[in-house]
Amino acid sequence: MSERSEFRDVELPVGVDIVVAVIDAARVIGELREEQVNEDTQDPENADSSDPGAMYDTLKGLIDDLNDDEQAGLIALTWLGRGDREASEWEGLLALARERNAGRTAATYLVEMKMLGGLLAEGLAAFGIVAEDVPR
Repeated sequence: MSERSEFRDVELPVGVDIVVAVIDAARVIGELREEQVNEDTQDPENADSSDPGAMYDTLKGLIDDLNDDEQAGLIALTWLGRGDREASEWEGLLALARERNAGRTAATYLVEMKMLGGLLAEGLAAFGIVAEDVPR
């Protein structure tokens, strides 16, 4: 049995629908930031008026509204997605995330993380969950 299918039924402290919402918002923020970087080369008449700061605040608020366990789950998923630990070490990784989030700094920590959406998607994938297949 492969490791990915072995963990398919793991119980996450945060709903997959919430993780996917964070993934989607983080990816939008990343795209908006990229567009801002390229703004100097854009035609001023066709410049994108989207505000990554507003989306950042929305995502930060979403994470702040989660309880401690849900926030720790998001942190642990990013670490798993980054390859810090294996899925078989989930309980220890989750405990460490809870400890590190004791000051409830998850929102700032996560929203400022580069590639947050991709890391969360990889974290879910370690448990056999494909973020792109989750209904929106």
